[in-house]
Amino acid sequence: MAQYLLQNAQIVNEGKISSGDIRIKHGRIDQIASQISATPADTVIDLTGKYIFPGMIDDQVHFREPGLTHKATIASEARAAVAGGVTSFMEMPNTVPNALTQELLADKYHIAHENSLANYSFFMGAANDNLEEVLRTNKQNVCGVKVFMGSSTGNMLVDNMKTLETLFASSEMLIATHCEDESTVRARLELFRSRYPEDAPSFIHPLIRNEEACYLSSSMAVDLAKKSNTRLHILHISTAEEIALFETGKAVKDKRITSEACVHHLWFDASDYETLGDLIKCNPAIKEVRHRQAIRAALQSGAIDVIATDHAPHTWEEKQQGYWKSPSGLPLVQHPLLMLLEMSTEGVLSLEQIAEKTAHHVAECFQITERGYIREGYWADLAIVDMQTPYTVSKSNIEYQCGWSPLEGHIFPHSISHTFVSGHIAYQAGKFDLSKKGERLLFTR
Repeated sequence: MAQYLLQNAQIVNEGKISSGDIRIKHGRIDQIASQISATPADTVIDLTGKYIFPGMIDDQVHFREPGLTHKATIASEARAAVAGGVTSFMEMPNTVPNALTQELLADKYHIAHENSLANYSFFMGAANDNLEEVLRTNKQNVCGVKVFMGSSTGNMLVDNMKTLETLFASSEMLIATHCEDESTVRARLELFRSRYPEDAPSFIHPLIRNEEACYLSSSMAVDLAKKSNTRLHILHISTAEEIALFETGKAVKDKRITSEACVHHLWFDASDYETLGDLIKCNPAIKEVRHRQAIRAALQSGAIDVIATDHAPHTWEEKQQGYWKSPSGLPLVQHPLLMLLEMSTEGVLSLEQIAEKTAHHVAECFQITERGYIREGYWADLAIVDMQTPYTVSKSNIEYQCGWSPLEGHIFPHSISHTFVSGHIAYQAGKFDLSKKGERLLFTR
């Protein structure tokens, strides 16, 4: 592998920003210092005026392969991730067929090994009838177990209380949950179908998948986890009410129950349905502005630990079918750091907190081996940001296979100039180097 010397950068890491140089050797960070002299082996990159962040580790994406490759593939979405400074991802099991056996899970790892430009891991899926398979999962090389406690895209609803109790009591691995109370959602759905039997406005989505549905399910998951001391991670918190369920004032590595916010719940609110409609229809729903404000505040307080995307692409045609038929989910993995960096200019998060919530805390939460920090000896997963060059989202630079983004036309004040994945320059100045694929994430548990 090439050896790189990154000079004159602003390094955002472990709660501070410092000027310095980084040498990358054999895929890892070999040296960090205020000044490093170049050797003949170094490819020198001058980063004057640019900022180096630890590459984002996105703990929740849907890359649609196998079975749904008309929407996306692991190869296409991993490229989009890398273009956005996302160096590692953890992908969900509701592909087709659902990843409910060790053999099906292994198939996904094989596809990623052959095709993913980013580092990768895949969740094992839980269902009402595959507990034995779930408990066979290797906790050293699989990120966790995913439980849909409320149906979403796919058919993986786990609604058998005995199954849930046994799983929470038996799993040695982190359990990640999608929490929306199914009976509440169904009752609300029936109510609004009677009001809008034909066409329905998009703004009813957060009224169907409302605060009560989220809180009932999340609180049940927390109760189950406390009862069995389960390592629980609740995904995509979307309501102010849920935030009270989580601790503050404790290091992530010391928590048994953690939580995640997603960039779309930090960026959009219910007023955006007027202009974007079903393009921002997702589960759990984007809700009124008070929830967005509360989630932003919870990142500051430490009640919410990490930030992800829940990247979930569908084709443009699928999203144009009208509310009742349009599937839930939106593509986001190419732009989360740019979204957060823009929010930093509004005082939502500092640059140091962005590094913390997108990399440091994710690594701590999942116990990822030698990633998530800019440290000597760690893998060189780096996102380099040009703070002076704006970036306009357009069809010409969208890397998603679906070809669209709810952010089209938006001008970000910053841009991603380089992305290093395990020491390889996977992305630079709008171009990819596909000569080396990403690595499988490992976990120290």
